[in-house]
Amino acid sequence: MLRLILGVIAGIVVGSVCVWAVETLNHSLYPYPVGMKAGDMNAFKAYIENLPFLGKFMVIVGYSLGALVSGFISTKVAKNGKPTAAVICGLIFLSFTIYNMIVLPTPVWFWVLGVLVWGLVFVGYKLALNKNR
Repeated sequence: MLRLILGVIAGIVVGSVCVWAVETLNHSLYPYPVGMKAGDMNAFKAYIENLPFLGKFMVIVGYSLGALVSGFISTKVAKNGKPTAAVICGLIFLSFTIYNMIVLPTPVWFWVLGVLVWGLVFVGYKLALNKNR
């Protein structure tokens, strides 16, 4: 049980770092407007709304990488051969993603991909199992 908990924690941490890294790259390509304050939610919503397709798609790429790595790492750390840790990571990330999509102005395609992409935790899980052989 302890390895499962550690697996979930490791998966969430490493997956979050992956999402953060891609989003940091994205913000360097599409910087915030000059003078935008960190806590200004209306300005952030306007930024997201005016972000071009590639800027929004990069967020999905970050989610994809986060899901894949999260599934892989959580499975490796849990060491039980079951997808439980990967599924828990996927559900936690999915809940945060849905919250963000409710709060921020995101198009329908973003909703579809934003939900589906967290299924990649299963690919990470499978890759982790293949590395055991």
